[in-house]
Amino acid sequence: MITGLDHVVVLTGDISAASAAYQNLFARAPAWQYSGDGADRVLFTLDNTTLELVAPSGEGANGGRIRSVLEAQGEGLASICFRTGDIARMHRRLDRLTLKPEPIAEVESRDAISGATLAWKRTRAATEATRGVRLFFLERDKERPLSARTAEGSITAMDHIVEVTHRPGKETDTSQDRLRGLCWRVADIDATHARLAEAGVDVSEVRTGRKPGTRVMTVRSGTCGVPTLLVQPSAGKP
Repeated sequence: MITGLDHVVVLTGDISAASAAYQNLFARAPAWQYSGDGADRVLFTLDNTTLELVAPSGEGANGGRIRSVLEAQGEGLASICFRTGDIARMHRRLDRLTLKPEPIAEVESRDAISGATLAWKRTRAATEATRGVRLFFLERDKERPLSARTAEGSITAMDHIVEVTHRPGKETDTSQDRLRGLCWRVADIDATHARLAEAGVDVSEVRTGRKPGTRVMTVRSGTCGVPTLLVQPSAGKP
C-alpha cells in the first residue's frame, strides 16, 4: 500500500535563509514554492524524493503549531510522508492498526513562480501512536517537477534517512523517538566536496564509508540543524 517515500519535512524559522542554504547544498533550484495555512513552503525535488522546507507565516492554528515545535526542538527534521496509490484504503489500514488517522483532506497548491497547480489527498497518523515520529501519507496523481541543477557536483537523490532514535538513560522518555538525520547521494563526491568547501560550507574530509565501495563526507553547516551525510555509491550501484 505504501509505494515509496514521498518527502521529508524540515522546519525552519527563516524560509529565505533555509532555501538559500539548501540550494547551495544541493546545487539545485527550488522546484515549488507556496504559502498558506499559516506556513511558507519551499520544495526541492530530487531524482527519488522531495525535501520540503516549512516556516511559520502569519497567524492561525497551523502556524502556531509550527512555532511550538520550533520553540521545543529547534530547526531540524520534523516529519516524513509516505506515498500511497489509494489513500482511502491506507486510511482504513491505519485505523485498523490503531494509529488514529486524521480525516482525509484534499489539498491544492499553486507554485508562486510558475503558477502551476498540484493537488493531493492526505492523512496523518496520531503522533502519540507513532512514538513521537510524525508520519503523513498522501495520494497524488502526477509527479512534481524536478529541481533544476545549477552547478557541477549536485546532489542526485536521497540515499536514506539515517535513523530513528531515542536517547538511553533513566531520565529519558523511552516512549518517544526522534528522526535523526539524512543521507544524500552524489555521483562525484570529490566534485561535491570541492564545490561546498569553496562556498564556505563546513564539510569533513572525504572518507571510506562503512558499506564496501562507498565514499562519504559529513556536512556540518547549512542544513537547518539536520545531521547530514553525503555518499558516493559503489561502482555499478544505482
